[in-house]
Amino acid sequence: MSTLQSHPPHILSLLDRLHAESTTQESSIPRATYTTPSADTFHTLMRDKFIALEQDKCHFIYQLARTLNATSIVEAGTSYGVSTIYLALAVADNLAAAPAASGRGTVIATEYEPAKAEQARKHWAECGEAVSSVIDLREGDLRETLKTNLPERVDMLLLDIWTPMALPTLKLVQPKLRYGAVVVADNTLSSAEGYKDLLEYVRAPGSGFSTLTLPYKGGLEMSVYLPRQ
Repeated sequence: MSTLQSHPPHILSLLDRLHAESTTQESSIPRATYTTPSADTFHTLMRDKFIALEQDKCHFIYQLARTLNATSIVEAGTSYGVSTIYLALAVADNLAAAPAASGRGTVIATEYEPAKAEQARKHWAECGEAVSSVIDLREGDLRETLKTNLPERVDMLLLDIWTPMALPTLKLVQPKLRYGAVVVADNTLSSAEGYKDLLEYVRAPGSGFSTLTLPYKGGLEMSVYLPRQ
């Protein structure tokens, strides 16, 4: 069984460097930016920003993906591909732990900005084939790129994206979520107003979701999909 710390040193060093760069950038971005109603303003400001999931949260989603034995993950909001690396490592580890399992693992990553997508690919290539081979990067508006060719069974969905896009993304992926799949949304406390629609949706009686806000910086919502059978 592989743990995160047992992965190749060059991958761990790359992740440390990318997290440090992301933290430096994020400290200069006003929190209100994440909930602005203007898509144009948001995309213009974020065009060259990491907006990466914090390192402790990335360690958590890696462990969560291992716990779920996830081999099919969708990530909304890839940016420079930092959190994608953790998800890909988890999927690769899960496949290695069950080599007789049929099919292959996939992390479907989405990114709106072509320059970010290009840089993400470079980071994944730097990690090597074990990471890059399990990632399916879809560039453009995820409302289009996630409409088709989703796996029949999705184990996990990560929402680390402009908040107004969170609920539309969930509704696109939800028909493919398996029983017990987990949806993780970042900064649901610090950006609660922007996540209002999503949180009302998953917390509504009969939604099929059991949800909990985890005490990470900014809040991390973990929703388990348990629809009535």
